[in-house]
Amino acid sequence: MRTSIITLVLAAFASAVSAADLTGTWKAEFDTERGLQKYTFNLKPDGANVTGKASVEMADQRREAEFKEGKVDGDTVTLVEMLSVQGNDIRIAFTGKLSGDEIKFTRKAGDFGSSEATAKREGGAAQAAATGQRGPGRRGGFGGPIELKPDDKPAFPNPPEGYDKVREGIAHGKLEMVEYDSKSVGNKRKALVYTPPGYSSDAKYPVLYLLHGIGGDEEEWRRGGHPEIILDNLVADQKAMPMIIVMPNGRAQPDDRPGPNAMATAPAFGKFDKDLLGDLIPFIEAKYSVKADRESRALAGLSMGGGQSLNFGLANLDTFAWIGGFSSAPNTKPAVELVPDPEKATKQLKLLYLSCGSKDGLIRISQSVHAYLKEKNIPHTWHVDEHAHDFQHWKKGLYNFSQLIFKPAAK
Repeated sequence: MRTSIITLVLAAFASAVSAADLTGTWKAEFDTERGLQKYTFNLKPDGANVTGKASVEMADQRREAEFKEGKVDGDTVTLVEMLSVQGNDIRIAFTGKLSGDEIKFTRKAGDFGSSEATAKREGGAAQAAATGQRGPGRRGGFGGPIELKPDDKPAFPNPPEGYDKVREGIAHGKLEMVEYDSKSVGNKRKALVYTPPGYSSDAKYPVLYLLHGIGGDEEEWRRGGHPEIILDNLVADQKAMPMIIVMPNGRAQPDDRPGPNAMATAPAFGKFDKDLLGDLIPFIEAKYSVKADRESRALAGLSMGGGQSLNFGLANLDTFAWIGGFSSAPNTKPAVELVPDPEKATKQLKLLYLSCGSKDGLIRISQSVHAYLKEKNIPHTWHVDEHAHDFQHWKKGLYNFSQLIFKPAAK
């Protein structure tokens, strides 16, 4: 099971130094997809073994973490945290390198992916509080090593100043929260819907289904990216087609809130295609005045939602002709599984858009898809900008993608 990542952080120690050098309180702050997480670690070395706990703060949430299987081999430290959330056991494995009052480590959360950060000893020679380390231009807030390649460059210039700011003197669309019955999940579910300026039942509109990340919900795009503002401005400038945007909850389970550990809800993201195809799309097409053909439907998303968009969109090209993944997460299937029939995909796709930030530790996922598509001569757009795994990139992804879709010349 793979997905976009929420980052947890630990501290460790090395057997090559004395217990006094290992014992202590370590603090770190990690910028994760779900927000800033602050860890205070208390470690207890015992020869080659170590135990310890950490207090973890994120926004108004607090929890206690207990570490097991702690080992030291030279300056290499390993620790394991087991999280049990909603009946799911998640194994978080950490490998750290101790150097003086700093521990640099890599976290691997099940099969989700890896992240890197540094913890510093409180009261040590180094500064007490540590921020998540991003080597100069080489690391994202989480993920693995970043190796940029010749193709990893912008396909579009940066948007103009104010592209995401409310403008006076133009028409504005509307946002409304709707509820629909989900047979696949077994209860009512919510989706946030944007209708464009001047929406009228006398016209028919194309629909973009826009998906959120692992720590978000149906309001994440509005909170962090304001699609309603971006589209209002683009429509006013006649750069994008008037369209409906549907922002659902991609977590297809009865309790679809992220909860204290959103990663434990990852299996529900893999089941969302049944809800999307069988319940949400029919509801939208019954409630709104839309064009109900594949060339009038687009699917795109950020992080976990980007992986969903590639997984579900490319598997259902009879439903979606326009597909976009913005810094897609490790839930993304291998490219050969995404596009097993390159010739068929080439004929059916109107647009396949991939993007990622050059400082995003998850870039290798999108790089792999791009490399396969290029090898198989499958037309697609590959855009790499200067951002990390954040809404600065995702907003620009929506800005670019929305100008390409539902237009004859996009391919």
